[in-house]
Amino acid sequence: MPVEGGFAEALRAERLAVEERVRRRESELGELAGARGDANSDDEHDPEGATLSDEWSRLTGLRAQERRELERIDAAAARLRDGTFGVCEGCGSKIPRERLRVRPTATRCVSCASSSRR
Repeated sequence: MPVEGGFAEALRAERLAVEERVRRRESELGELAGARGDANSDDEHDPEGATLSDEWSRLTGLRAQERRELERIDAAAARLRDGTFGVCEGCGSKIPRERLRVRPTATRCVSCASSSRR
């Protein structure tokens, strides 16, 4: 599929947005690490909320998801460069432009994506 349709720009914009979320997450983790270092082991949680360990787990999980999203964006950009963007990895057919507009990192058409979830 040709690079037309603004997919390269959409991927660049999405990458910048995800990179910003990763930076924010790193900052939150840094602040939390400081809070964990300041708290003694008997006073680790906020009586009004989650424990610091729970929050650490939540933030590291979000950061891992965001890093995987960066990998998907980079893979889609590579497919754009090598001319395989928009080709279903499952059946080899073209992925509809509407799907790619909504999910530019898609590697499968709707039919193949649905059957792979079963």
